Amino acid sequence: MIEFKLPSLGADMDEGILLEWRVKPGDAVKKGQVIAVVDTAKAAVDVECWQTGTVHELIAGVGQKMPVGTLMATLLAEGEKVGAGGMAQRRMVSPAARKRAAELGVDPAQLVGTGPQGAVTLEDVEKATAKPRAAAPTPPQDKAVEMRKAIAAAMARSKREIPHYYVAEDIPLAVALAWLQAANAQRPMAERLLPAALLLKAVALTLKRYPELNGMFKEGAFVAAERINLGVAISLRHGGLIAPALLDAAAKPLTQLMQELTDLVQRTRAGSLKSSELSDATITVTNLGDQGSQTVFGVIYPPQVALVGFGRIGERPWVKDGTLSALPVVTASLSADHRVSDGHRGALFLRDLADQLQHPEELGS
Repeated sequence: MIEFKLPSLGADMDEGILLEWRVKPGDAVKKGQVIAVVDTAKAAVDVECWQTGTVHELIAGVGQKMPVGTLMATLLAEGEKVGAGGMAQRRMVSPAARKRAAELGVDPAQLVGTGPQGAVTLEDVEKATAKPRAAAPTPPQDKAVEMRKAIAAAMARSKREIPHYYVAEDIPLAVALAWLQAANAQRPMAERLLPAALLLKAVALTLKRYPELNGMFKEGAFVAAERINLGVAISLRHGGLIAPALLDAAAKPLTQLMQELTDLVQRTRAGSLKSSELSDATITVTNLGDQGSQTVFGVIYPPQVALVGFGRIGERPWVKDGTLSALPVVTASLSADHRVSDGHRGALFLRDLADQLQHPEELGS
């Protein structure tokens, strides 16, 4: 029997409210399939199943508030039979519930029981057959307050637990932006690239040579990640931010990365994210964009061990080969965990990142 529990969708999540089940008992499910929708302090999230099997029992009820780790459902593994050893399992159903279910033509075995030891009650039958009502949305002001609390809790934990160090590097972007302009001139409007795509791909490729910056610090030890999943800090219209992940960013061509970034921003602001996008980021990148400040030093999102920041791209005086000129420059920063790496390696990472951006043709089209 496989237990499906409410997953942690980030360091700032302690609990969630079940909004919807997307499956019912008896349904076959595959790894990665969305089976439930859970409301967190930041967004309504599509929660995916991480194993293949058959839904046996839905334990959590719609509207139930649960702490992380609460048992939500049970699944039968592939090939597993109900009632191992020849003993058939039977759902406990109260006599009144059984009678009412028969009157309404409902199979009580398909219902979520809220009685003692999961027994199906009369109220469970009535609730299952009542006309569903849309859940009242959380008022925006309340959601904003809860989000600020969640962000504050995560950042307080980060500064309490992680010995941060910070390094920064000014990176000239004349070559990269000229290449980008030429590439976009040959592309249809829907496939044009933004500088953000170049910066993200350059970070992902550079991280291949610095695995100590890409992973998690858990239970007193660092575990390097197998994939490079870039958490992208996205500001929300009602305030606050979320950093969902662009999965396997190093392996994707720029066109695909740009399309996925656009889609991720749209779905984040529409409140339509998958649990893997919130739980699988291995490092976070924050990009302040044209309206931001020149430099940003971020706070690491635990249990990650590093955060890369980009300030505003702007023209600055630059000396090359003894010649002074005005060039577009961005300041890249790194906030990293001293338990895993040191300032020397962090500085080398930024220098390599700067070099990567001088060869935009190598980033992949």
